[in-house]
Amino acid sequence: MSEGQHVVAIVGGAVAGSEAAFLAAEKGALVLVVEQGARPYGKIEDGLPRWHVALREKEYAKIDQNLSHPNVLFVPHTRVGRELSWEALVGELGLSAVVLANGAWRDRPLPVPGVDRFVGRGLLYQNPFIYWFNHQTDVGYEGPRYEVPDRAIVVGGGLASIDVVKVINFELYGRALRERGIEVDAETMEHEGLPDILARHGLTRDELGIHGATLYYRRRAEDMPLVSVDADSSAARAAKLEATRVKLLTKVLEKYLVHFEPLMAPMAPLVTRDADGGERLAGLVFRKNEARGKELVPIAKEDGGEVEVYAPLVVSSIGSIPEPVTGVPMQGELYRWRDWESGALDVAAEVYGLGNVLTGKGNIVESRKNSKKVMSALVATRLGLGDEPQALVDAAHDAARAEAAPVVAHALTRPLLDGAAVDAIRAWVHERWRAVGYQDYPSWMASHRP
Repeated sequence: MSEGQHVVAIVGGAVAGSEAAFLAAEKGALVLVVEQGARPYGKIEDGLPRWHVALREKEYAKIDQNLSHPNVLFVPHTRVGRELSWEALVGELGLSAVVLANGAWRDRPLPVPGVDRFVGRGLLYQNPFIYWFNHQTDVGYEGPRYEVPDRAIVVGGGLASIDVVKVINFELYGRALRERGIEVDAETMEHEGLPDILARHGLTRDELGIHGATLYYRRRAEDMPLVSVDADSSAARAAKLEATRVKLLTKVLEKYLVHFEPLMAPMAPLVTRDADGGERLAGLVFRKNEARGKELVPIAKEDGGEVEVYAPLVVSSIGSIPEPVTGVPMQGELYRWRDWESGALDVAAEVYGLGNVLTGKGNIVESRKNSKKVMSALVATRLGLGDEPQALVDAAHDAARAEAAPVVAHALTRPLLDGAAVDAIRAWVHERWRAVGYQDYPSWMASHRP
């Protein structure tokens, strides 16, 4: 029989989950990392565009290091609510505590009445779009395939929406260059920028006949969440940061040949019919806003306040929220937390949240306790205006560990489980391992590398 021990389950093994797992394991707890997929990398693999090669590899290595701790039991292909019921997770297994670090994988709905009926027929959402971009060339990929058309539009305003417009333009320019016998990968396009690549080959944008993607944002460029403003910042400091946002966005537009339309909020679909007679999204009606300080004032229709924008593809990128899990209480789009400071879920059991599952933001390092160091490295790396992958990885994991520390410390104040309870949990783990063909972390990852 095993000795008495704390046993903590962590749902999701990426940045926040792997840091919490390592902390708990270092303190002597047995840690179950329950992962819905084959790998623990989360949005590092599936939501971070594939041109971030160096950043991705450094993140993989850091997560692997954390999850290779001898007290960590990695349990892949196990989705809460499917292979593992919520009732079993928070009650029947008899765990000391549960930490939800499963991130934000569901796209926030585009706020246009009835528009979701056009998904796959002129409308796509960011998460499946980026997943396709990252995995379309994988051996055995069986997901949807998309043909990216010119003049696609993106509705958004954050870092993720900039990723989407870059993907669209990289697909367009990559295709046009291949037709001329020139092969340029996304990593090169992101690093060098499209104007330099075209100039090197004696080509121009007009010659290729590419208009490119346009980003529509309901606020001003000054308001884009690229650089955070502290609540207590002076007016001068806030103005300087707003100017920095404009400067960053301008560099992105120039380097990747993207168009930008500010103060435009989507309000209604434009509809056409396919050759088969079915309805298809043909674009959006936008309401033009006027910015009066921080307030947005709609411009009246009779004053030109409604604009019809026709586009062969609309991609919505207005944020990500947690996937609903049967048994987890919800408050609107998010899980219902009893205490946002501690991350305690509003249930009787010891359940806590970490990282993006708390905020509903689908950014690999965006959280309620993020540091300026993280955001600085993030902006430089994600926008293609710097190359600091190690700085971003270190800062992200430092912030995640700091956030996880009080949660882990509180979880381990509970009484130790007795040996019989620990053995029962281990038996469940081994049963799942047999079901999925798992032996140990190094062997599994060696055969399941992205």
